[in-house]
Amino acid sequence: MDGHSVFQGRKRSSNYIGHKFDRKNHHLGHPGTPYASRPKRRRIKYSDEDQNFPSVWEDDKQQESELGLGARNRNLDSWFKVTIPNGKKYDKTWLIKSIQDFCSVPLNVVDFHYDKKRARFFVQNARTASALKDISNKICDETSQKIPILVTPSIVPYSVQNKFTSEQMEVLKVAVMKRYDASQKSLDLQRFRFDQDLMDNDIDMMLNRRSCMIATLQIVQRNIPELLALNVCNNKLYQLDGLSDLIEKAPQVKILNLSRNKLKSFFELEKVKDLNLEELWLEGNPFCNHVSDQSDYISAIRDLFPKLLRLDGKELILPAELILPAQMDIEVPQETRTDSELIKNLVLQFLKEYYLCYDNGDRFRLLDAYHDEACFSLAIPFNFNDPDMSNLEEYFKYNRDIKKLQDSYTRMRLLKHTKQDIVDSLSLLPKTQHDFCSFWVDLCLHTDIMLCFSVNGLFKEVEGKCQGCIRAFTRIFIATHYSNSRICIMNDELIVRNASPREIKNAFISLPPADTSSKPPLSEEQQEMVKSFSVQSGMKLNWSQKCLEDNGWDYTKAAEVFTIMQNEDKIPKEFFK
Repeated sequence: MDGHSVFQGRKRSSNYIGHKFDRKNHHLGHPGTPYASRPKRRRIKYSDEDQNFPSVWEDDKQQESELGLGARNRNLDSWFKVTIPNGKKYDKTWLIKSIQDFCSVPLNVVDFHYDKKRARFFVQNARTASALKDISNKICDETSQKIPILVTPSIVPYSVQNKFTSEQMEVLKVAVMKRYDASQKSLDLQRFRFDQDLMDNDIDMMLNRRSCMIATLQIVQRNIPELLALNVCNNKLYQLDGLSDLIEKAPQVKILNLSRNKLKSFFELEKVKDLNLEELWLEGNPFCNHVSDQSDYISAIRDLFPKLLRLDGKELILPAELILPAQMDIEVPQETRTDSELIKNLVLQFLKEYYLCYDNGDRFRLLDAYHDEACFSLAIPFNFNDPDMSNLEEYFKYNRDIKKLQDSYTRMRLLKHTKQDIVDSLSLLPKTQHDFCSFWVDLCLHTDIMLCFSVNGLFKEVEGKCQGCIRAFTRIFIATHYSNSRICIMNDELIVRNASPREIKNAFISLPPADTSSKPPLSEEQQEMVKSFSVQSGMKLNWSQKCLEDNGWDYTKAAEVFTIMQNEDKIPKEFFK
């Protein structure tokens, strides 16, 4: 799991890192045997400056020996792994440039990548390794935090071990270019392992291998840097570490098809979130099976890719899950806002004000929201599968279905015309409480003077014989707006139906009650963490809360534990929504 994400939390303790870090590759040896498996004893203290990482009391000779740098044993072909703990939070270009500026020798970085919260790369030069070790904790980031650089002997990186020959790269180039559509600037690599040219030349091109993905992206970088659309569906990708290089190799990609792969965790998408995607395909991946609420799923995806317009082939035209502002007035510097941001904030502010008035009992205050000659109608869609249509009788009397209403007089009577008639009619409808968290807003059209937007959501009746009944609604507004400051409704259509069992289950969701006898109630921040974790993991709220509690409310650690357990199929199905 990539650690640079919404998952932010406390760091692991220094004891944990001192014990676990680089356990597999940190082999210390005697002179002449830099890869000997028997470790030397070292005295370790924990630095006051950064208690997460060990610093070592050693003389120069011992340091050189451990890195295989002794004068008699210098091996310029040795490989070393360079690790920057918490390096994920740094931009790759900035990090490498900063290291190069301090390093006393030229730096040839091999296979730079992020591994959870760490940044890693390899160097093939003992002198370079020694120079990198010397500058550990000498580079500071913008917060004046010193950046540790850990250097350890390594086997030859897999990307080098499995490096393709020049002849194989030429075959790969031919195969890639045959699949490239220059007119659409799109590359179709689905089922790439079974490409006939590759199979004829005995090249096993499995894109879930980092070496294969790197070689393919090198071809893309050199030959089609203008690439806009990439299709890698049906390639059994179970992680996106290799594909993360796409951000550097083909930064203009706007369309990415990851459908029908083996991605088990939503968190894999964090590794490609820096792409400015406008269209994304994910259907057919295992983690999609845990999606219980489509609106939450879309919202989570858009958090990673805010410019997304289409998901799994469906249009997402300026949708925005309603997050109500803390105050009625939203002040954003004019020069930093786009027109769409202005309109979005204007619509959300209007909806907050409108439904606060609507639910608080005095609907006559809504007069100012309507134009003098505005129109309003109410409709109830007929559903053969709904056995409780009769409990909508309070709405049926105002139902304006022009297909069934043959009497032109009744049709005209049910079309409320003028703002006074509209507010009078709204006041006769049952008292309600709307679930703002269920709102989904779609801005269909806006011009300099006109807006058309819809809001879908849930509400419950708070009095009368149907008290507690949960309804679903769609409201379609056509309105004018003046200088992006005020909305005036010209046409208002309300569609009401009974909520489905699934909608009822998700309506007015509150967090699991805290056990006040043994632990304090959740803070607002913790409640938001639980909701966010539930959306991204697909687990129920109570199990999301338990996962966070068990990991000390460390969001990143909880996400890593969840991903590991999910990949090992250790999480019961009943934990999920």
